[in-house]
Amino acid sequence: MKNAHGPSAKVLISGVIAGLLFWGQIVRADFTFGEPVNLGPTANTTASEYVPCISADGLELYFASSSVFGFGGYDIWVCTRETKDDEWGPPENLGAVVNGPVTEWQTAISTDGLELYIQVWERAATGSAYVTGEILVMRRAAKGEPWGEPVKLDVTVPGMDLVGGPSLTADGLELHFFAAKFEGGRQAELYVTKRETTDAPWGEPVSLGPAVNDGTCNVDGRISSDGLLVIFADWWACSSRPGGLGGGDMWMARRTTRDDDWGPAVNLGPAINSASEDQGGTISADGSTMYFHSNRPGGSGWRSDLWQAPVLPVVDFDDDGTVGLSDLLLMIESWGTDDPLCDIGPMPWGDGVVDAKDLIVLAEHMLKEIHIDESDNGSQLEFEQGQTLVLTLESNPTTGYQWEQVEGQESVLQQMGEAEYKPSDAGEPPLPGAGGWEIFRFRAAGPGQMTLQMIYHRPWEEGVEPLKTFSIQIVVR
Repeated sequence: MKNAHGPSAKVLISGVIAGLLFWGQIVRADFTFGEPVNLGPTANTTASEYVPCISADGLELYFASSSVFGFGGYDIWVCTRETKDDEWGPPENLGAVVNGPVTEWQTAISTDGLELYIQVWERAATGSAYVTGEILVMRRAAKGEPWGEPVKLDVTVPGMDLVGGPSLTADGLELHFFAAKFEGGRQAELYVTKRETTDAPWGEPVSLGPAVNDGTCNVDGRISSDGLLVIFADWWACSSRPGGLGGGDMWMARRTTRDDDWGPAVNLGPAINSASEDQGGTISADGSTMYFHSNRPGGSGWRSDLWQAPVLPVVDFDDDGTVGLSDLLLMIESWGTDDPLCDIGPMPWGDGVVDAKDLIVLAEHMLKEIHIDESDNGSQLEFEQGQTLVLTLESNPTTGYQWEQVEGQESVLQQMGEAEYKPSDAGEPPLPGAGGWEIFRFRAAGPGQMTLQMIYHRPWEEGVEPLKTFSIQIVVR
């Protein structure tokens, strides 16, 4: 296995970091989502699972489930794991103190894991509409201890019938939620209430503003731990937001600082939103993973399953298919400007300042880019999500032969554009028939294992053995 960046690159990057520590500028970053992956049959039962909530340490996953082993309606369940690299353990019901005969729905847990907010629904006798909806809060003395009795949160919005969808910032000083009404036309909007300290009472709710609340039905607003990104859904049962892709989409809005207004809402796009119902999106505390629920094909439940997708900063600034010195130079050139590409840390959407945190993220991607060639045939490679594999294979298109991928799995390893051909002769123009290399680039899209198999053949020749083959085992963590 080869790596394109040796000690000289590390020295250069370290020097740039040291030299630019004191600079900074308010900017905005771009990011994207990797391939969504189903959480599998452990977290997802044969019932329906909705609105996941991940703890700050990434070791507890709360969600609502219609499992027949609950207390009625939808209950809150939790899966746990020892480390973030482990698989989720089997779901456990939070018990009768938390769950009752009504519908317990979206949850939010404080950073210390000692405060749990729960949305509760209760239907009218006819079952035709929700008539009450409130947010409860409960506490426990320590992680692993039972939850105390729930207390109704004194949060209401004049003119609205109910509240729900709680979500906390990491410091516990902002509680985001939605308020909805059913009389005189259905409507749902996103709000926030704030407090001075975690022991202080919550203040008067304030709308997130017209950029987010557009007069349709916007629910399940989940705030990122840094408070700069909110993900929400348009409620398919009420009225969908214009510009969506299916039966219920997820959207996002950003702000530069927590004192600024929210920017315009943006659809998360076809990488996340399908023609099915895709909702309940929540971002892990470190900004690396989004969890959500969907009834898209490929699930194991009766209606809806839990899914996850990596959140990836856009670090290929010049869009040439690789992360290298040219991207580093672009970051240096844009330092001190409002260039939106370079604020990529510590969260994928940045923190509003281009500083050493951003440069460190870029350096990590540069140093972790893996370059291999035919000498690595038959080997096994391990990746983290978002890393890039650059595969260089000797080729001569004048003979009619070319490399082609014949076995792969895009949910694990995704090819980035078409192969690039680089002639061995650097002359202008290159000598005819000299040959060269085909360069393929792949991105580690999601966790899993697969075989990347390539064949060197003439595509029009059927039933003919390829001249050469190349195969490696890929593991994405």
